[in-house]
Amino acid sequence: MSGVIAAGHPQTAEAGAEILRQGGNAVDAAVGAAFASFVTESTLVSIGGGGIAQVYDPASGQATVYDFFSTMPGLPAGGNGLNRDLDFRQVMIDFGAAQQPFYIGRGSVAVPGNVAGLCAMVEEWGTLPLAQVLAPAIHLARHGVILSEIHAYITELLRPILTDTPGLAAIYAPDGPMVSAGQVLHFPQLAETLQALGEQGPALFYTGEIARQIVADQARYGGLITATDLAAYQVRRSRPLVVDYRDHTILLPPPSSAGGPLVAFALKLLATRPLPDLAHNHFEHLRTLAEVMRLTNIARIDWQAAMDEANGHALDATAETVKQLLSDDTMRHYSQALATALSRPALIPDQPAPTGPANTTHISVADSSGMLVSITTSAGESAGFVLGETGLTLNNMLGEIDLHPNGFHRLPAGQRLQTMMTPTLVLRHGRPVIALGSGGSNRIRTAIVQTLSNTIDFNLNLAEAVGASRAHYEDNEFQLEGGISPHVADELELAGYRVNRWSVRHMFYGGAHAVARHVEPDTPWMAVGDPRRGGSVARQFD
Repeated sequence: MSGVIAAGHPQTAEAGAEILRQGGNAVDAAVGAAFASFVTESTLVSIGGGGIAQVYDPASGQATVYDFFSTMPGLPAGGNGLNRDLDFRQVMIDFGAAQQPFYIGRGSVAVPGNVAGLCAMVEEWGTLPLAQVLAPAIHLARHGVILSEIHAYITELLRPILTDTPGLAAIYAPDGPMVSAGQVLHFPQLAETLQALGEQGPALFYTGEIARQIVADQARYGGLITATDLAAYQVRRSRPLVVDYRDHTILLPPPSSAGGPLVAFALKLLATRPLPDLAHNHFEHLRTLAEVMRLTNIARIDWQAAMDEANGHALDATAETVKQLLSDDTMRHYSQALATALSRPALIPDQPAPTGPANTTHISVADSSGMLVSITTSAGESAGFVLGETGLTLNNMLGEIDLHPNGFHRLPAGQRLQTMMTPTLVLRHGRPVIALGSGGSNRIRTAIVQTLSNTIDFNLNLAEAVGASRAHYEDNEFQLEGGISPHVADELELAGYRVNRWSVRHMFYGGAHAVARHVEPDTPWMAVGDPRRGGSVARQFD
């Protein structure tokens, strides 16, 4: 089947293209690429993490959101584990300008959902057997992948985690020093596990041998995951949030994605301003973006409090908080605040919003039938160990400060954690035209908003829209990526903004891997991988 794919590594994209060559559809290709990314982008994502995806079905004209993010362990007792002797340790990561604490160990592992979610997508939408979809990932794990420059940088950054235990150090520092760009990484044990997954299906991970090994390891070394946690894990399916923006329809994931509602909120604010009349990345445009980002951060605080009260279990209550956030009354209040802010001479500082993990990747796929898939996955920074002889690394979502503002290990067992991941689909005149998403923690939502606005408001082509310099407002500071005029930065500072000027394009600003086409029938799909995160594309033509 014909199709295009945008992903975070050349071999990730090629894995998806290989599935298309074998007759698979966009779901087969996207899932095959996602499993391949657990090998090719192993410092960003792993099979032991979680994710969010959207699938657009051209036959029905409907999109389905697949939520397979991590949940809080501890079933059936329902305790929070505070009285247990947890393996939960702090490590410091040096980012150069600052250091940031992360927490790893068995006690940092939340219930993983990647296997359940990705396998469900193949079962419900795919055309190829699971074993065939997994074959490219198995080949890469067995025969090795070349470490790219960007992933070598991330590997060095995460040295304290990747060398914390002998199992991980044997992969990333086999001879003492960390592996460097150009060297080949092999994952033979993971290849065997993936082979077994293809033969036995996802039950292997949730009630079978891998599940038993996870539970035994957690019990022995101080984790919280029980056999009940794994057996009870459920993939959530829902309809996306729908937002009209100019003459486009934006489809966004609902919670557990916090990013979906916040992107919707930002787009609704932007829609009240005459962005197409402004000069791209000049003062008035960037000031508008800054104020929209600032007000979104403020709105997030009240919305997050309502979400916490809904407690994550009652989906109806959670949906009501989203409805309130995006209500006409709320948007009227904030659009007035935006107009007032843009009329004043100086900035009024906002309250800081929480930061989050940047270790995330995204895959977008379109095929010739019109099926569109957008998948974002994350494993945090990994929990710092390999599970026995399985080759599996697990997530450290219970060690992410931003996911646990009220303290670690306090959520009730079974509650879905929240994530900023926001796989996005766009329709125009009822026809699918864009699939995109990004990694980058809180910068996910600002990367998506700017990429969409670049395309819709400023009529940039996909490569220009993805590659254009970005801005991000957080913690009372306006981050301006390299490529934005120093004169514009000067103007923003005179208007009262505390500006941090970057000299380069950087993965800090996300990695928006996207596919797109014009609305006219039979227009070919284009694909663009964001160079900030090693983006790559592949195309398959019949």
